[in-house]
Amino acid sequence: MARIAGVNVPTYKKLWVALTYVYGIGNFKSMSICKDAELDPERRVSTLSEVEVGRLRSVIGAKHVVEGDLRRIVSSSIAALKDNGSYRGSRHIKGLPMSSRTRTNARTRRGKRIAIAGKKVAPK
Repeated sequence: MARIAGVNVPTYKKLWVALTYVYGIGNFKSMSICKDAELDPERRVSTLSEVEVGRLRSVIGAKHVVEGDLRRIVSSSIAALKDNGSYRGSRHIKGLPMSSRTRTNARTRRGKRIAIAGKKVAPK
């Protein structure tokens, strides 16, 4: 199992898919990393040599902010929003969506609907 940026990436997956297991790397960024490291994105991770894995690590370390550093940046920016007393910061504190129609479109943050006795439910 290859270890890239502190994450054990799955060996049986294609390289571009396996790189997306690292926090901060999506599909587009994984393809550009493969291009910069001069590796075929369709190869399986198990077929990579140590030299090629080292090239991947150096490209990611030099050009991209991933994992712990990125998590630290995101959490510090959220903490700054909370300290400023901004609207978005107060929404973070309350655990609600930042900007959307919150009456109907906030199921992910608000949780499962709770049935209230005596209240009629509108047909969907």
